[in-house]
Amino acid sequence: MNRNLATTAAERGGWFERADAHAAGYDDNDLRARVRAGRWVRLCRGAYAELREDHQSRPEWDQARWLHLRAAKAFYHRLGGRAVVSHQSAALLHGIEVTDLDLGRVHLTRLSGLGRSGTAVCQHAPRPPVLESVVLGGVRLTPAPRAVVEAILLTTYPVAVSVVDEALRRGLATPAGLVDALELFRNRTGIGPATRAVLFGDGRSESVGESRLRVLMADLGLPAPLPQAEIRDELGGLVGRVDFLLADSGVIVEFDGALKYAGTSALPLVREKQREDALRDLGYEVVRATWADLARPDGFARRIRSATRRAADRRTPMAGSVTASGK
Repeated sequence: MNRNLATTAAERGGWFERADAHAAGYDDNDLRARVRAGRWVRLCRGAYAELREDHQSRPEWDQARWLHLRAAKAFYHRLGGRAVVSHQSAALLHGIEVTDLDLGRVHLTRLSGLGRSGTAVCQHAPRPPVLESVVLGGVRLTPAPRAVVEAILLTTYPVAVSVVDEALRRGLATPAGLVDALELFRNRTGIGPATRAVLFGDGRSESVGESRLRVLMADLGLPAPLPQAEIRDELGGLVGRVDFLLADSGVIVEFDGALKYAGTSALPLVREKQREDALRDLGYEVVRATWADLARPDGFARRIRSATRRAADRRTPMAGSVTASGK
């Protein structure tokens, strides 16, 4: 891509129009050749983006996210102010990145008229009307609380909780703001699970995995855990900040994302073992959960029960103290 077209694409937010390419000295044969070669990608009619050199080697969802952001901007521009970006497309533009969100189509809400859908874009009817919107990077979209509710109406409860948690953690929405947004969509399909997700949301969950683990523990009937608990020793020194603490049973639950220490030296593993030993010295049991446990809840439940029994068998009160991070 020459400098003129690169400048135009950057100003648009990573994409360019056919007319931009022509103005920069490319003809239609150049466009087709670069698309066939995998250097450029067609986002929608008359809109393109230049792929990163490492695009194909990136995780599948990261590829989808990258393309979706540019396609959303291109479709918005193509509609010429007749719609705003909404639903998961707006959530993504706001910065909410939850890997289980369906990015198969761009979602917009029209300002008037009927909705219409295609394989690449879904244009929702204005029900409810879009009375408020925000502009980010030259694109008008529904406010973050409404975008969250729009998105979670279209997904499953565990994914919805992850979206809500992420919005709260990033400060893009408040619990009260999400409840107000729910009211806009009362009596709509999916409002029950969406309401449950909003009420269950907790911005202290620091990853999709932690959000999903909270859902699993609730489904298993475990007491609500204390997220991001700070465990201190008898002198007040911080021993560790843990993902979840089941305070009544003295069990700590940590979520390990895939390959947490891959490609690093042994030092992080040594420090983690020392930290867990110190927590056990205070009387706690530590259970580590992975993505595989989310698919095998019975096995995870057995490990929690075993850890609870081991903690009870010690018959000693937990030493030190616990403090909670802000919600």
